[in-house]
Amino acid sequence: MATHPSAEKRNRQRITRTARNRAVSSTVRTHVKRVRTAIAGKDKAGATKALQAAISEIDKATSKGTVHPKAASRTIARLSAQVHKLSK
Repeated sequence: MATHPSAEKRNRQRITRTARNRAVSSTVRTHVKRVRTAIAGKDKAGATKALQAAISEIDKATSKGTVHPKAASRTIARLSAQVHKLSK
C-alpha cells in the first residue's frame, strides 16, 4: 500500500482513470455489438444508423485516449465495409 503522499495521489488518480476508461470502453463495445447484430440480421437501415452512432462513440474514445487511433480506424473501416457490403 502506498504511504508517500505523491504515491497515494497517483493511486487515487489511477482508480479514477481506470473507472472512466472502463466505462468508455464498455460503451464502445456496446455500440459495435449493435452494428454487428444489425449486420447479422441483414437490417440495412438499422446497421447504417448503428454504424453512425458507433463511429461517434469510437471517435470520442479515441480523443480521450482510451482507444488507440489506429485500432479505432481499423474498427471503423471494417464495420463500414461490412455495412457497405450489406447494402449491395
